[in-house]
Amino acid sequence: MRSMTKSAVRVAREALAAGRRTFPAYGSRTSRHDFTQAQLFALLTLRQFLRTDYRGLVTLVAEWGELRKALGLRKVPHYSTLAYAARRLLPEAEKGGSSTTPRWSSSGGPGLPA
Repeated sequence: MRSMTKSAVRVAREALAAGRRTFPAYGSRTSRHDFTQAQLFALLTLRQFLRTDYRGLVTLVAEWGELRKALGLRKVPHYSTLAYAARRLLPEAEKGGSSTTPRWSSSGGPGLPA
């Protein structure tokens, strides 16, 4: 069993890896390709980990260079980008599900909500 981490950067890296395994790079061929779906998923996971709202997360990401580097972000997303990504990537949240946080699988890695 792996121990819980208190490192937001480590959580972001693991969520990014899980997002890359789970989602296609972009939601649409015609998207602007500013952010990959894996990057957005990692940011949404980080939002839950840090217990903040979309605007708070955007402020933290803007001020946290190591986190931007770990996620490969060239720019900081607008808070509405994160809100729309949550509706698209975490449909359980839109239905009023109990959790928008990815569950940790028995193998120790992050997984998508069931």
